[in-house]
Amino acid sequence: MKEIHLKLQGKIKRLTNKTFKFDERVGDGWFSAVYFLKTKEIAEKYKSDNIVTMQFFQKKQAVLCGTDEVIALLETFALNPDELEVHSLEDGDKVEPFETVLTIKGPYQNYGFLEGVIDGIFARRTSVATNVYEVVKAAKSSGDEKPVIFMGDRDDHFMMQAGDGYAAYIGGSKAQATHAMNEWWGKRGIGTMPHALIQLFEGDVVEATKAYKETYPDDDLLALVDYNNDVITDSLKVARAFGDNLEGVRVDTSNHLIDKYFTRHPEVLGTFDPRGVNPQLLFALREALDQEGFNHVKIVASGGFDAKRIERYERIGAPVDMYGVGSSLLKVHIGFTGDNVKLNGNHEAKAGRKLRENPRLQKITFGQ
Repeated sequence: MKEIHLKLQGKIKRLTNKTFKFDERVGDGWFSAVYFLKTKEIAEKYKSDNIVTMQFFQKKQAVLCGTDEVIALLETFALNPDELEVHSLEDGDKVEPFETVLTIKGPYQNYGFLEGVIDGIFARRTSVATNVYEVVKAAKSSGDEKPVIFMGDRDDHFMMQAGDGYAAYIGGSKAQATHAMNEWWGKRGIGTMPHALIQLFEGDVVEATKAYKETYPDDDLLALVDYNNDVITDSLKVARAFGDNLEGVRVDTSNHLIDKYFTRHPEVLGTFDPRGVNPQLLFALREALDQEGFNHVKIVASGGFDAKRIERYERIGAPVDMYGVGSSLLKVHIGFTGDNVKLNGNHEAKAGRKLRENPRLQKITFGQ
């Protein structure tokens, strides 16, 4: 496999075609819209000498991702890729609406059938990178740079994890739930305990945490404390049991439940939605920990968080030290368009479209 050298967040990152584990059927057009395949055949028969320039763009403020993958795709599956003239932005570039992110120039039949595949790569990778960027930005809107754990493993097909994890990394998340999410950028997944571990110990959070500590003594100790729907009681139990060894507690209360704290303190109800993880519960948890001298114990909040919700929590000063975010980061909401805009060096395009020159584009040389 040839290798491609591209700049990634200020460093030279080597990504090979093998990194992306392409399905070889891409070259057969298996993943291409049939009308592209028919156009390829017609171009080969009638217009094989025509040189077409295609550009790709989208219509939002976004953090671009997918360029490495698209370039590798072209090198692997385009016909005579060395004869193509390709210019591209880089993964991690912030792009404006309608800004050209990639141009390809060459015989249409050599690469045109990949148009939809390229659009799809850009759409998913850029959507995830942009979603993560917005969440990371929200998490530091109060002035503190709070980590965001990418927990998207249960929200999509497992085969998407490597690419989504890379896009999340481009967006700014350096903590991710599975090893696969870290595959393309060379790290390992992180995580402590799920509810299943506490179930094995019949709901005894302290015993489950003890077993974890004995099995993984070098890990930061982070206890999950919502299993019994009594976050403050169980947080204090593990804090008393482990003292300085307890790094933090994670609150993941279901959005359909009201924590038992509010049944003990009904006087605070009436002005907010008490279901799930909410600021009032977190303020009470922070106060309870601090009153017993557990100021060092961090609070991790997860369950249904997105950029808008995190920004609100940060604005009111909710005592969260780290956010776990999943499904909201995987929403594909940025669509890309590939347009043929020049024919044999002259303007020739669908009405309303033209080549949008972009001085930021860099010439790509395959195999370097």
